[in-house]
Amino acid sequence: MLVRKKGTAEHIPVMMAGASKVSKQITVGRADGTPAYSMRIFTVEPGGHTPFHSHPFDHVNFVVSGSGVLVSTEGQTPVEAGDSALVLPDEMHQYRNTGSEPFVFICFVDKAYE
Repeated sequence: MLVRKKGTAEHIPVMMAGASKVSKQITVGRADGTPAYSMRIFTVEPGGHTPFHSHPFDHVNFVVSGSGVLVSTEGQTPVEAGDSALVLPDEMHQYRNTGSEPFVFICFVDKAYE
């Protein structure tokens, strides 16, 4: 069993092209011996955004705090604390912080794509 205490995972700046003011924490990952999924927490500062990108795997997101939009090729969908999202494989997507506070969301992915 693993319990990682709140606030103990390192904040790692997201350096992907197109990312701005984003960091991630890997709270459960390959290094912990997870058999299937990794859990990451992303923090997008006000005015920041993840890259507009796609990848060959799905992921499930849960918004912890703040507000923003989930951008796709079909437009923008507002999201806020308590909302969940499923991003399908190869679907273009981006999170943008539209609020004045940090936008924080949890991302579950297959450990191979951590």
